[in-house]
Amino acid sequence: MTTKEALHELIESLPEAVLPEAARRLEELRDDPVLLALLTAPEDDEPETDEERAAVEEARQARAEGRVIADADLDRELGW
Repeated sequence: MTTKEALHELIESLPEAVLPEAARRLEELRDDPVLLALLTAPEDDEPETDEERAAVEEARQARAEGRVIADADLDRELGW
């Protein structure tokens, strides 16, 4: 079964009430150039550097210790 055939089968199995939302989401996938670019971008295949690994570890440690700021708080702080 091809992917398109599987999608057709999935759509056929959806309740009528959710079809407008399903159509809207599929149209977004089709029509949004940024979303399409993100979904079709090649995977980053460059090896992670020691500096990147250290930054990720630092961020994980900060999160584990609760040293984070909520998006809404950051937006307020930046005046957005």
